[in-house]
Amino acid sequence: MDEQSDRELLEALGVAAETKKVAARTPREERIIAGFEDILKFVDEHGRPPQHGEERDIFERLYAIRLDRLREQADCRTLLAEFDRYDILEPAVPDHGSFTEDADDNALLAELGVEKVEALDITNLTHVKSREEVRAAEEIANRTVCEDFDRFKPILERVKKDLEAGVRQTRRFQTMAEIKQGEFFIVGGQIAYVAEVGEEFVTEYDRRDSRLRVIYDNGTESDVLLRSLQRALHRDEAGRRITDPSAGPLFGGDAADDDLESGTIYVLRSKSQHPEIAPHRELIHKIGVTGGKVETRIANAALDATYLLADVEIVATYKLFNINKTRLENVLHRVFSAARLDLTIEDRFGHPVRPREWFLVPLSVIDEVVDKIRDGSITEFEYEPELAGLRKTAN
Repeated sequence: MDEQSDRELLEALGVAAETKKVAARTPREERIIAGFEDILKFVDEHGRPPQHGEERDIFERLYAIRLDRLREQADCRTLLAEFDRYDILEPAVPDHGSFTEDADDNALLAELGVEKVEALDITNLTHVKSREEVRAAEEIANRTVCEDFDRFKPILERVKKDLEAGVRQTRRFQTMAEIKQGEFFIVGGQIAYVAEVGEEFVTEYDRRDSRLRVIYDNGTESDVLLRSLQRALHRDEAGRRITDPSAGPLFGGDAADDDLESGTIYVLRSKSQHPEIAPHRELIHKIGVTGGKVETRIANAALDATYLLADVEIVATYKLFNINKTRLENVLHRVFSAARLDLTIEDRFGHPVRPREWFLVPLSVIDEVVDKIRDGSITEFEYEPELAGLRKTAN
């Protein structure tokens, strides 16, 4: 019986043949799904979601940041619900229950074998390569303990925070690209800092080369030739150059998806009577960016755990033009990260929530930060709680 007669038989029986309609996804949705599938692969391999922590390798931390961002966006959670076989998209879940903890961070890195680490955007894809490919940088594997690591630790920690905040980005290392003193790279799964570049000399093959002192974020260092580091970065599929800190384009420049023709930095103060908030009300501020009216955004604050389930008052606003919303918020939260309010409250459904946009910082310092955003110098500063003011970063 051919296809036509099958259809006629169904019609004779009063059965309507139904063709399933598959909703077309946008390119952005496809990229979000692909990025989430990479996180699921990590859970498949390690038995737990990726986690934050300086003791964990750079790749796991980047996965953890991506997962946080997916959890924070309701449209992403809706899109990914059918793929979430481990229920890891539930926001602010303090305990992962059946997930077991792997003790060896080096083993995690070896198993993960990440090929790509681009800008910290959930639409970027991360591909998994074999363990052997992660070891492509063996030319610089002869490392020793860095005896004066205390000098470099704050610099490397600053770079990690900048990567997590999106202030710095990573770029694929170009073949035999130039390497200069003071630059940062990712090689062999670790952040590498070029602390010193020795005098240039000519090799027996009439090639110019230099001896480098390279410091790694695990407390080791290597005395390596510049050309050897170039080769290692080129052969390592996960090898990346880390860009210089940049606020831009915060203002102007080419348009991007998150660019706003005009926007507002808003500063809010909570009217909550929570015992950890009320005594410090004058210092606790929520800092954010919106392209609409602030009054509309806070209309239902008392019902939203993001606003501490209480009404808020607007204490300051700053009008900006041609801004990149996501990058600007990342910069603001990076500057004030040391003063982030550490508080967990329950939402209306009894789920624990840790609001991330509230900071213990004086309004006068927020004014100063906005001025430095406008003149482009903010990337050189961070908030120091002990000083109750800004200080220049280590690098």
